[in-house]
Amino acid sequence: MAKKSKINRDLQRREVVARYAERRAALKAIIRDPDADDDARADAQLALQRLPRDASPTRLRNRDVVDGRPRGYIGKAGVSRVRFRAMAHNGELPGITKSSW
Repeated sequence: MAKKSKINRDLQRREVVARYAERRAALKAIIRDPDADDDARADAQLALQRLPRDASPTRLRNRDVVDGRPRGYIGKAGVSRVRFRAMAHNGELPGITKSSW
């Protein structure tokens, strides 16, 4: 089980990323636009740098949805490797069976 403070901080970051997503996308489009003049591109870069750090999606951490474990995350299931194995043994994941040979 991860610390509650880390889980809450990650949830708060996800809210900030969602809040600034449209603004970041618009600024990045201006920066990438080859027809934009240099002043507009420079203003967009400054505006992008002024956004909060937590508005960047790279600040997010994939965590287990059940207990918040940050390591060994399996994206398809949304859980950590430890939880994935336990759920597979219990038959809680459809289409997943324990291998034996």
